[in-house]
Amino acid sequence: MTEPQVNPKAYPLADATLTKTILDLVQQASNYKQLRKGANEATKTLNRGIAEFIVMAADAEPLEIILHLPLLCEDKNVPYVFVRSKQALGRACGVSRPVIATSVTIKEGSQLKPQIQSVQMAIERLLVPSVVLERTSVSGWNFGRTTLQSLL
Repeated sequence: MTEPQVNPKAYPLADATLTKTILDLVQQASNYKQLRKGANEATKTLNRGIAEFIVMAADAEPLEIILHLPLLCEDKNVPYVFVRSKQALGRACGVSRPVIATSVTIKEGSQLKPQIQSVQMAIERLLVPSVVLERTSVSGWNFGRTTLQSLL
């Protein structure tokens, strides 16, 4: 059975192992009352500055209803990631309905802090573009088609 196509706007998309790790942490955060479910609640946590990271579903229909969240995340310097299934995200949140966005929130003295930090690092590794540097003799470092000198 083939995987359904994912909208290319859903970037960065977590692979299977990272998705499992994220959904496990979302479930734990729900138990520790460190989770906000839904696009509106996720937006509120970002605006209030209490979001640790944001998880969105790549199969939200239409996807544009949550595409304001990556822009807000980048403004607030909060990591964000897409997972394939809104059904799986809803189950991890502890509800019977699909969830298209969720926010893991800050809590002082939380036992989840080490796990949250490791997932944040994994998400940030997805966000950093993997640019291959090539050394050229005249123009300096070459980023694909763009040279470093043209970036400066």
